[in-house]
Amino acid sequence: MVDIPINHWLRLAGTPFETLPLFATSIAIGLFIGIERERKSDTIAGIRTFALTAFLGTLLAMLAQRTQTLWLPAIGLILVGSLSFLPSPPERLRDSRTTTQAALFISYGLGILVWHEGVRLAIALGVLTTLLLYLKRELSSLSHELSRRDLLSILQFCALTFIILPLLPDQNFGPYRAFNPYQVWLLVVLIVGVGLAGFLALKIFGTRFGATILGVMGGLVSSTATTLVYAREAHARPASLALASQVILLANLVLFARLTLVTAVVMPSALQAVATLLLPALLLGLIATALMLRGGDAPHPQHTPELQNPTQLRLALGFAALFAAVLVLSAWLNDLFGSKGVYFVALISGLNDVDAITLTLYQMLGKAQIDEHSLIVAMLLAISANSAFKFGLIATLGGRTLALRCLPTFASTLVGMTAGLLVLL
Repeated sequence: MVDIPINHWLRLAGTPFETLPLFATSIAIGLFIGIERERKSDTIAGIRTFALTAFLGTLLAMLAQRTQTLWLPAIGLILVGSLSFLPSPPERLRDSRTTTQAALFISYGLGILVWHEGVRLAIALGVLTTLLLYLKRELSSLSHELSRRDLLSILQFCALTFIILPLLPDQNFGPYRAFNPYQVWLLVVLIVGVGLAGFLALKIFGTRFGATILGVMGGLVSSTATTLVYAREAHARPASLALASQVILLANLVLFARLTLVTAVVMPSALQAVATLLLPALLLGLIATALMLRGGDAPHPQHTPELQNPTQLRLALGFAALFAAVLVLSAWLNDLFGSKGVYFVALISGLNDVDAITLTLYQMLGKAQIDEHSLIVAMLLAISANSAFKFGLIATLGGRTLALRCLPTFASTLVGMTAGLLVLL
């Protein structure tokens, strides 16, 4: 049994009631899952059944430990499974019944986990279980939204990640020993994984939450591709100008949050400096976007953008090749010209992709090839070049009106990054 803080708050430690918070936690987890199932009028178990099932798991786990009767939890499992022998509902209700039975088994298992020092994990798994139950319609639609090609791409990427990645050598090769196959592909997995999350979210939620979800998830997949799609949309259908501008701006602001998140995972030691550079840009960009949208909401989108699945083998390998090339080129120019060489690579590679140069900079910082100041300046140059390129797409493909609507936000992000850089100097 694990000691939890509430015991000290309620002064339960050392009393016969010191395990009470564990049982309360189990009941809370069961109630949480049961609330979702209670919404289904055709279910075989409701809110109280789920709460009692989780409670039973904790109770039998406690009794098994204290009496050394290790088979007691198995008895509970049989009792929970006996619900399967209740009278069968009509055919149309069997899918709900099967899901509810599975959820009951999970609730029972989480109750046992609570007793065996897994309170936090049990709570997290309980929330995840409830989320999966709640998103039935969205997850069902996902199977129809994903094409055969999308599924094949995801399977190929998973194979390369979980089968090939462990076999790659974790050592440096090539000029300046800048290329590490394992590290390169591991970081590719991180970037593509973030993009895949956005891609699947677009498939699940579609246009249900309007321009906001399209912009945010489009930014996770590819802010450049989203900008390209909606700039063309604004030109082809002038009535969609407000929608296109909102999606484009949100997609480009997500870039700053995404890079901050990647920094926290890949190079935590640089997080404070990177956040000082990027978060003011995000804040000012959000303010500028809110001011631009204050005249009214964008019309509800009629369709989701046709973005490429980021797990397509061609795209994933293309990004890996770009990343490897930027690594070698940066090491070479850094050797010849110092940090100025890295700045040049940041400007050029940033036009097309910010992720490759950002990951390269983190690799170089980790090897002490550049310092934190050079990292920040190079990131500013790469993001500025990328923003200029995308604004050029907006002006060229979307027209003058769309460019004028997007200009304040793009300018605000540059001002925010400049202010962050001045703070760091």
